[in-house]
Amino acid sequence: MYAWIWRHLPGPVPVRVLIALLLLVAVVALLFTVVFPWLDPFLPFNKVTVTASMARLVPVPVG
Repeated sequence: MYAWIWRHLPGPVPVRVLIALLLLVAVVALLFTVVFPWLDPFLPFNKVTVTASMARLVPVPVG
């Protein structure tokens, strides 16, 4: 996939590197502004509960 993108970028190598970096920044920005906020309600990370029975499984440092 990356080779296909590299072959289809126009210009010499420095221009290709710049365009590839811009594409990478655009993909990361799209992920952080659209995809991750949309996905957030479906992830269970905010529903963390520690009970007394679970607390006994964690070793307590001595000293």
